[in-house]
Amino acid sequence: EVVFRVRPLNSREKQDDRKIATIAYEEKGIIELRNPSTDGGYDTSKTFAFDAVFSENSNQRHIYDVCAAPVVQSVLEGYNGTIFAYGQTGAGKTHTME
Repeated sequence: EVVFRVRPLNSREKQDDRKIATIAYEEKGIIELRNPSTDGGYDTSKTFAFDAVFSENSNQRHIYDVCAAPVVQSVLEGYNGTIFAYGQTGAGKTHTME
């Protein structure tokens, strides 16, 4: 499965009054990427589908229960399992894996 998590803004981003340009529609498994315009709105957007998506409001326990717990259970039953976090620097990999 491929899942996508929107990382919450960090304190510096909040201080700079930045906005989240990635919207997670958890119930649909869709991410919308919005291109911010200079007037404070958005110019364009693109959508992408994943097996599961999590918004910036998702907590670690919920993500673990959905993504990692089934893999851990399979490993305990003798199967191989891998959880792989991928993304650019600052995307939230460490935040998600804590």
